[in-house]
Amino acid sequence: MKKTLFAGIVLSFLLIIQTNAQEKQYKVACVAFYNLENLFDTIDQPEVDDAEFLPNGSYNWNSERYYYKLSHMSDVISKIGGELVKGGPIVIGFSEIENRSVVEDLTKQPALLPGNYGIVHYDSPDRRGVDVALIYQQDHFKVLFSKSYRLTIPNKPDFLTRDQLLVSGLLDGELIHFIVNHWPSRRGGEKRSAPMRNAAASLTRHIADSLLNADSTAKIIIMGDLNDDPVNNSLRKFLKAKGSVEETKAGDLFNPMYKLFRDGIGSLAYRDSWNLFDQMIISYPLLNDNTGLKFFKAKVFNQPFLAQKEGSFAGYPWRTYVGTNFMGGYSDHFPVYLFLIKEKK
Repeated sequence: MKKTLFAGIVLSFLLIIQTNAQEKQYKVACVAFYNLENLFDTIDQPEVDDAEFLPNGSYNWNSERYYYKLSHMSDVISKIGGELVKGGPIVIGFSEIENRSVVEDLTKQPALLPGNYGIVHYDSPDRRGVDVALIYQQDHFKVLFSKSYRLTIPNKPDFLTRDQLLVSGLLDGELIHFIVNHWPSRRGGEKRSAPMRNAAASLTRHIADSLLNADSTAKIIIMGDLNDDPVNNSLRKFLKAKGSVEETKAGDLFNPMYKLFRDGIGSLAYRDSWNLFDQMIISYPLLNDNTGLKFFKAKVFNQPFLAQKEGSFAGYPWRTYVGTNFMGGYSDHFPVYLFLIKEKK
C-alpha cells in the first residue's frame, strides 16, 4: 500500500467555528525541540572538549550510562504531543549533542525506530563541544536545503558558540523552514552576557528576513534553547518576536511562548524560579493560512515523570547529573512543542 503523509500519526479532531457552528476535521502534525543535557558518547574526540564525559573523567561516564540516557531520551521524544498524535514529532530540534554519532544512536533506539528519522547536523566550534541538530520522519518530511550559520561577535575574535541550523523542506507538500538555535549562555551573569544573545537573536532575525524577503508567505518555525525568556530584549527588541496574535502583522514573528511564560509556565528552574528558555516562534503566514498548514497551539512537555520527585528540587526537571553526581534522570530542560493543523477536505 502506498504510504500517505501523516499515516499512522494523524489524528482527526473537531474544532467548532463559532461564526456558523460548523464542525471541521483537521490533520495534525507535531514539531518539537529538546535540550538533551550533554548527550556525549564515551569516545575521545580530540577536537572536542569531552574529557569530563570519558570513562576516566569527572562524570565517570560509561557505556551503561550512555545507553541508559539514550533510552530515556528516546522514550520522552516518542511521547511528545501524544494528546493529539501518535508516533512522536515529525520534526524535532536538539541542542547539547556532541556529534552526529550520538544522534544516530538516539534514532536507533526502539522507541524511535518506527519514526524512520533522518538527521541534519553540522559541527559547531563551540568550546564545550556541543552542537544543534534536527531529526525528521523521512516518510513525512523531505529535506530540500540545509545550511549552518556561524555567529561572530565584533571585537571578540575568540568568541565561539553553537552555529544556527536552517533546514527547509516539504511537509504535506508545503515548504516549511526550521531554524534550530542554542544561543550563548548566561555565564558571567545575565547582564554581562546579554550582548552575545542579542547578537544571536540578530542573526536568527537575519536568517528569517532573508527567507521572508525571498517569499513573503514563507512559513518559518524558530526553535531552541535561547537562554533568555520571551520578555527579554533579545526576543522582543532584536528578534522582534511579538507576544500576541493581535499585534502580529505580515513580516512579523509571533512567540506563542510569551503567554505561557506570563502564566508562570517554564522549561527549566533555577533558585526557586522558572525560566522559559526553550521556545518555539513562528512567522506570520503560519497564523493566517486557512487552506494550508497553520499554527494551532504551543506547549511545554512537563509531564510528571520528567520531574524530580522529592527533595529540595522536587518539581524541577529530573536531570542526568547534579554536579558530578549521576541522578539517572532525563534532562535539566523540559521539551517544548507545537501543533500544526490542516483542514481535511
